[in-house]
Amino acid sequence: MAKRASVYVCQSCGATAPKWVGRCESCGAWNSLVEEAAPESAPKGLGRAGGKGRRLDLVGLAGKSAPPPRRATGIGEFDRVCGGGLVPGSALLVGGDPGIGKSTLLLQATAALAGSVPCVYVSGEEAVDQIRLRALRLGLAGAPVQLAAATSVRDIVATLDAGETPGVVVIDSIQTMYVDSLESAPGTVSQVRASAQELIRLAKRRGFCVLLVGHVTKDGQIAGPRVLEHMVDTVLYFEGDRGHQFRILRAVKNRFGATDEIGVFEMSDGGLAEVANPSSLFLSDREGEVSGACVFAGMEGSRPMLVEIQALVAPSALGTPRRAVVGWDGGRLAMVMAVLEARCGLVLAGNDVYLNVAGGLRVTEPAADLAVAAALASAATGVPVPRGTVVFGEIGLSGEVRAVAQGDKRLKEAAKLGFDRAVMPGRRSAGGKAVSGGLAAREIAHLADLVALFDTEGGQRRAAGHGS
Repeated sequence: MAKRASVYVCQSCGATAPKWVGRCESCGAWNSLVEEAAPESAPKGLGRAGGKGRRLDLVGLAGKSAPPPRRATGIGEFDRVCGGGLVPGSALLVGGDPGIGKSTLLLQATAALAGSVPCVYVSGEEAVDQIRLRALRLGLAGAPVQLAAATSVRDIVATLDAGETPGVVVIDSIQTMYVDSLESAPGTVSQVRASAQELIRLAKRRGFCVLLVGHVTKDGQIAGPRVLEHMVDTVLYFEGDRGHQFRILRAVKNRFGATDEIGVFEMSDGGLAEVANPSSLFLSDREGEVSGACVFAGMEGSRPMLVEIQALVAPSALGTPRRAVVGWDGGRLAMVMAVLEARCGLVLAGNDVYLNVAGGLRVTEPAADLAVAAALASAATGVPVPRGTVVFGEIGLSGEVRAVAQGDKRLKEAAKLGFDRAVMPGRRSAGGKAVSGGLAAREIAHLADLVALFDTEGGQRRAAGHGS
């Protein structure tokens, strides 16, 4: 009997090679090629010269389509990120670091739904007794959730396809599942792709929602083939620092709702508790007027959120000063520092610079540029940002301050939390202006105007000190 051919598949990007090499030629990953059985060749004769296929019925764009039904879990932050609830027949992929709370969140969601629709929780990592212990700790032991510990996709499909159709199925995790028709080990590219395909096909056919838990690599990406994120309808990332009690559920893809929505949770002994007003929670430990601290009025999806950005500028004893960033892009920090030095004359070279977004939140939007610049200018001059002030705006390389979207929402959120002043983009470089929510806005057109504010504040403080 002829030996079946094999290929080497990259576990990072899914590229194939006829023989083993140390470095993948597609993605550049080292030692990522694993030997797997070669897939059978595709059937020949398709197309014009082959057999006839079934003719498709083509329809136009215009037509009556009802909005997809929703199954709300009752966990407001989870439903917000999903677009209003779970859609029957959809597939969701939830990724996150180990121990961040993915299994806890999904167990709470299924327990909340189990009273109205049948829910099944299948774990390939834990025994049934371990899941029961977690449910007991979370106070969910009485929820009618059906449990199973299995890794064979064939057994799982046979169980779900027989009897009553469940409403929600959780697979924890997809990297532990295997299809017995493949010779590769669980967790490889071919096994993850084949297992997900079988489960998603069953969910579409039977009309239940399947939630797949995915492991992440050390760089924060979901492990396995990238095609896995294209196969599902929604991709959610569960983020957070285990040193903080806050957890962020972020949607990066959603065919049934908005992307970039976030849900904020607080980890406690009783599980994950949703945070209805994240801004007040992120600012709860904020002290009075401290140099190097600035409140940024940002947007996360459709939700305005206020966070504190902290900066520290200290003399460096090293030949190459250190730059440390937590919660923001290090490349963008270098750009803002370069603009401050080249366009505004604020010398930061020769100093160690540390930047931190308080609360463990990661900020990605360019509107944080002006708040970062204000925190750096405050730390360098020793002049605190005036109390009750929020800052937002994008900075260009020439030093101009550019407008950002949804400014009214940012200002209304700030006014609701007791702030009375805002530094924001505008066509004027001086003067205050009353805006919606009762805030007095300082509109600046160039970054030099922001630095001048700290020079003015510093001069007034020095004059007051000499006068006393």
